[in-house]
Amino acid sequence: MADDATETTRAKKQCLGADCDKDAGDLQCPTCLKLGVKDSFFCSQDCFKKSWSQHKALHKSAQGKPQDAFIHRIITPGLVSDPDPVTGHFNPFPTFTFPPGTVRPVYPLSPRRIVPKSIPHPDWSETGIPRAENRLSKTKIDLLDAKAQDAMRKVCRLSREVLDITAAAIKPGVTSDYLDEVCHNACVERNVSANFPKSLCISVNEVICHGIPDQRVLLDGDIVNLDVSIYHEGYHADLNETYYVGDKAKANPDAVRVIETTREALDKAIAIVKPGTPIREFGRVIEEHAKSRGCSVIATWGGHGIHTEFHPPPWIPHYAKNKAVGVCKPGMAFTIEPILTVGKPREVYWPDKWTNATVDGKLNAQFGTCTDIPYLMILSADMRLEHTLLVTETGVEILTARTASSPGGPIPLLTSTNGTADADGTSKV
Repeated sequence: MADDATETTRAKKQCLGADCDKDAGDLQCPTCLKLGVKDSFFCSQDCFKKSWSQHKALHKSAQGKPQDAFIHRIITPGLVSDPDPVTGHFNPFPTFTFPPGTVRPVYPLSPRRIVPKSIPHPDWSETGIPRAENRLSKTKIDLLDAKAQDAMRKVCRLSREVLDITAAAIKPGVTSDYLDEVCHNACVERNVSANFPKSLCISVNEVICHGIPDQRVLLDGDIVNLDVSIYHEGYHADLNETYYVGDKAKANPDAVRVIETTREALDKAIAIVKPGTPIREFGRVIEEHAKSRGCSVIATWGGHGIHTEFHPPPWIPHYAKNKAVGVCKPGMAFTIEPILTVGKPREVYWPDKWTNATVDGKLNAQFGTCTDIPYLMILSADMRLEHTLLVTETGVEILTARTASSPGGPIPLLTSTNGTADADGTSKV
């Protein structure tokens, strides 16, 4: 009986080969065995060889080294805290010294939600390696024709729908994993692909970006960024906003200051998008407004081009005195996504090599959007906002603009320990 049960278990193991849906056999990766990585099974030697270039990224993760591409699979380290006897939850990184703050990983992660194969996927969706994008020139900026611009409008409209549906589910007591499920279902209903390594990134409080949805419950007083990146009919959209969780968050002067300053900085950057505007100017405008409110720009992260590829040129710095080259031209699509923080503009990675948090645990926010010269703009600041933008002949079209029914939105500034806010919403610090 025991032997039969063992054989049944083996038969149900999934092959780790890229794009392989077969059951795995007894063949295991020898490097994984040396590193203590379990369940690294493949269906055949040929499948293992074909998948080697992608699979070896897991070895870097297991060794605690940064990966060269996006994480494809999250490996739980061998050393973990004891699971809670009631919930089964645990901290996967018990020996890691987390920076100050309120957010900790709450595992286990749910299984990766499967996007039906009938829905087209980008080339990196299974391997994490954007092969076509890696072959692009670093300096050539594509200009979209009328057909491509219409395709961008469509995918960006869908991304706004997905973000709004997910944001409407935000409330104290829900987990970020639940929000991931809401996002996944909204994507599948719209025949769009968004799944890497989860359906979206959810970054809470001091987490700057790339937070992995897990079992942590959102609390009254948290702020949370939802970052949605989808793919539809050959085109990408990128959009994020930061939201208040409950009334306590809206009563926190620092939370309101960083969120609303980031929101306004994004608006100010969008306002200067037009043909002829130097790309370096967005960073000057953003940092100038951030400093006026006692916030700092986290310089590591920036905006990027977007269209049939996810991160093509140009790169959009969000800080002043940057050396970005080029000017806005009609038909350009890119993002602007500054990240602002009320603390030090420095960050640290969690051991998953994905989650990025402020080094001092201070709040940050981000907003981002797609626009039409086209430009995709993302604003981050431990408060993050992002839009996809399209540069037009006369200015800019915000492809991922909020609608009248979109959840969230601006609120007045509050009196802060770092200064006072006037009735007109300005702040003196």
